[in-house]
Amino acid sequence: MTSTDVRKDAEDSGPSGYAAARLRLLTEGARSGPPRRAALAELTDEWLAGLFTAGAEELRGVSLVAVGGYGRGELSPRSDLDLLLLHDGNDPKAVAALADRLWYPVWDLGLALDHSVRTPAEARKTAGEDLKVQLGLLDARHLAGDLGLTAGLRTAVLADWRNQAPKRLPELQELCAERAERQGELQYLLEPDLKEARGGLRDATALRAVAASWLADAPREGLDDARRRLLDVRDALHLTTGRATDRLSLQEQDQVAAELGLLDADTLLRQVYEAARVISYASDVTWREVGRVLRSRAVRPRLRAMLGGGKPVAERSPLAEGVVEQDGEVVLARAARPERDPVLPLRAAAAAAQAGLPLSLHAVRRLAATVRPLPTPWPAEAREQLVTLLGSGQPTIEVWEALEAEGLITRLLPDWERVRCRPQRNAVHVWTVDRHLIETAVRASEFTRRVSRPDLLLVAALLHDIGKGWPGDHSVAGEIIAKDVAARIGFDRADVAVLSSLVRHHLLLIETATRRDLEDPATVRSVAEAVGSQGTLELLHALTEADALATGPAAWSSWRGSLVADLVKRVSAVLAGDAPEEPEAAAATAEQERLAIEAVATGSPVLALRAQTEPPADPAGEQSPGDPEPLGVELLIAVPDQPGVLPAVAGVLAMHRLTVRTAELRALDLPSGVEGSVLLLNWRVAAEYGSLPQAARLRADLVRALDGSLDIAGRLAERDAAYPRRRGVVAPPPRVTVAPAASRLATVIEVRAHDAPGLLHRIGRALEDAKVRVRSMHVSTLGANAVDAFYVTGPEGAPLPGEEAASVARKLEETLRA
Repeated sequence: MTSTDVRKDAEDSGPSGYAAARLRLLTEGARSGPPRRAALAELTDEWLAGLFTAGAEELRGVSLVAVGGYGRGELSPRSDLDLLLLHDGNDPKAVAALADRLWYPVWDLGLALDHSVRTPAEARKTAGEDLKVQLGLLDARHLAGDLGLTAGLRTAVLADWRNQAPKRLPELQELCAERAERQGELQYLLEPDLKEARGGLRDATALRAVAASWLADAPREGLDDARRRLLDVRDALHLTTGRATDRLSLQEQDQVAAELGLLDADTLLRQVYEAARVISYASDVTWREVGRVLRSRAVRPRLRAMLGGGKPVAERSPLAEGVVEQDGEVVLARAARPERDPVLPLRAAAAAAQAGLPLSLHAVRRLAATVRPLPTPWPAEAREQLVTLLGSGQPTIEVWEALEAEGLITRLLPDWERVRCRPQRNAVHVWTVDRHLIETAVRASEFTRRVSRPDLLLVAALLHDIGKGWPGDHSVAGEIIAKDVAARIGFDRADVAVLSSLVRHHLLLIETATRRDLEDPATVRSVAEAVGSQGTLELLHALTEADALATGPAAWSSWRGSLVADLVKRVSAVLAGDAPEEPEAAAATAEQERLAIEAVATGSPVLALRAQTEPPADPAGEQSPGDPEPLGVELLIAVPDQPGVLPAVAGVLAMHRLTVRTAELRALDLPSGVEGSVLLLNWRVAAEYGSLPQAARLRADLVRALDGSLDIAGRLAERDAAYPRRRGVVAPPPRVTVAPAASRLATVIEVRAHDAPGLLHRIGRALEDAKVRVRSMHVSTLGANAVDAFYVTGPEGAPLPGEEAASVARKLEETLRA
């Protein structure tokens, strides 16, 4: 649509003419992005100006003003129209009548309208009281009527803003911080709010306001492009949903990506994250500069008086060769020569992180523009400075982000580009891949006193998920990349082998501890063979904990830590030459033995419920005093060995709306002289809502479930029909596999599925129908994901033949998919 077309359509100032032209503009496939936003604003300008002219007649001293996003000429398909009817106060009744002639046609079209009617004095007063109004008026744009009135308001508002900047900018910074606390960081969210989240469009607007104050300015490079990309995504979101929304929901991301001509939803999210990262970094730099300027203004009069009016000289404290601290930032020394010192970026970064100070924008940009590449392999100092940077704890993050913003990280580590801003579509992960790697290094820095080679631990933490940028198993791909990177940064062959092994097996301990029977000697031997040495086991233990802690709250607990520690102890014994004994059955605690004897005596299930807590773990991995960590409720059940125990117990718990967090089932050795066979179930459960049911009621329902008088499947189906679950994110399909060579005593079947009420009951029924016996099981829930391992045998107690095991797994998967 050309400008002529716009004017022609605008000649019909009625809603129908504007609506038709607007629809035509929004459905033009060839026009998108800034041109369409500008054209939509121009079309809307012409229409509103026509309405104003037709309604104003002989009225003087009145103007129509666009403010906010509309004032900037950035209209997305479902944007609000932010309008101010400005008047000199001489004829309020006529102005009110004109307002009606303007607002009602807008409402008739179903367009969102944010409107006000004020005199210039009222507008300035309101802006002084409401920061959001002030920000909107900074983008005021004349549409129709008295141009001088609009220009006068703009001049006055800008003057007010600049005069009041020392007071208003801290208010604006606090407003941004509160919004970030509520909405989170755009660059890490799977369902981000493009406008409100930190690094979104509101922050970009705040940076414009800071620049308008003349007090400080944001780094301009890339900022306009980042803002444009977020606006383009919002346009596509409005068009695909038909709604005025800024929330990029998971179910809409594929459509939005297609609207933008992108490959897939991951490509879309990565572009959004990249844009948000630019805006977030610019915000950090800008607010730091605002703080510096305001502090300087507050101190300068006193210094000037003390120094007799002379200009104070900023103090510079040396931090490292070529690196100094000045005014709360790390800058390059005057004698520094980045073009002759390729280690300087890492030295400056390490010094900044160790001092807990930010790298100045000027220093990072000078390094990016002039520094020479490091030779291959790196000199020892470069490797040591990298390790120092990674071992500096929380300050590492801000310094790393500063290097990354200017492209220095990908120059140092080219493989970083594939994981940069890469989303992780997993409810357990709270970070993108690259930020998770840095978070893992930060966590690992807390464990450097636990290992003999902290340098290898920190580098392994940085590289453990580097393979996620490649197809296939990221651990396998990461092993290859880690070998190359470790050699490039100067580690010797032995260290390269250890680092690549740590990357290859970084999930080994946690997966084995939570999904395998540690009483099975084959389990411990397989881990010992993979690890190979005590030194590597020590590093892998620390890396496992750091990785889990950096993943998110659902990935680690003291309970998981105790399982991993138990596995490490057993593997260490094997590596020391102590072969594990072949146990016939696990030993029981006194309480378990009491329950088992009672179950044999009564011939029915016996259970105990108790709250389970333990003290929190300190950074060194030891237990420390303090408030106990709640682990839910421990449910112990002893049942005479019989078919159907697993589906019965799981079904009863589902009926009572108990969520299973962890679960173990195993055969129990009875004391000498007590005949019979007992299954012990040790589960951790939590109520979905409300309070826990009484133990007596659970036992009564379990007795009925085992004797067949309680129709669990029917009861669960009735409940699901009465209270259907809301449609949410479409979860990936379940996957059931047979773990090869996982045990000599049983066949291990792994189930990975979306956690849902009754899942364990369905699995138990399917295994019963397959005529296999569950010898033991290890169930855990990570966020919305269930990760379960079942040790099964045939009726005679032997592992299943290969074909039969595959058939059981296939049928179980089909059942769960149905």
